[in-house]
Amino acid sequence: MRILVAIVAAVLAGGSATFAVAQHQHRHDTSVPRAPDARQFVKFPAALVEDTLANMRDHLQALQEIQSQLGTGDADKAASIAETRLGMSSLGLHGAAEVSKHMPQGMQDAGTAMHRAASRFAIAAQDTVVTGDLKPAFAGLAEITAQCVGCHASYRIK
Repeated sequence: MRILVAIVAAVLAGGSATFAVAQHQHRHDTSVPRAPDARQFVKFPAALVEDTLANMRDHLQALQEIQSQLGTGDADKAASIAETRLGMSSLGLHGAAEVSKHMPQGMQDAGTAMHRAASRFAIAAQDTVVTGDLKPAFAGLAEITAQCVGCHASYRIK
């Protein structure tokens, strides 16, 4: 049995590098040729591209921190992170008004939907402290993530 486990582990480890590269290139099956990127290119001023990408990385980091806080049972901290870094009250911190000038309407709508979803999540997460029911918070977190996925599937800035 130990030999079988070792063989399976070796096979999986050997394939993990190929899998990681495929994941990074947004494809899962490495045997299928890569299709052209059909997302709409949105031209931002060069300086704004880097700032926007850094902001989106912070959004991703915030999502990870929210999940971590939910996992440790600190829904209030998760709510605070969501509102201050992703919610409607975060818009001024990352220059949303300036960035949105360069976005097509659909991209603006997706961004607004994400920020609103984050604010709704913050309320749902705070409610779990009273109700003990995490389902609405997780549903809210899924809604935030769905907005991110939809926008990134439709648009690119680089």
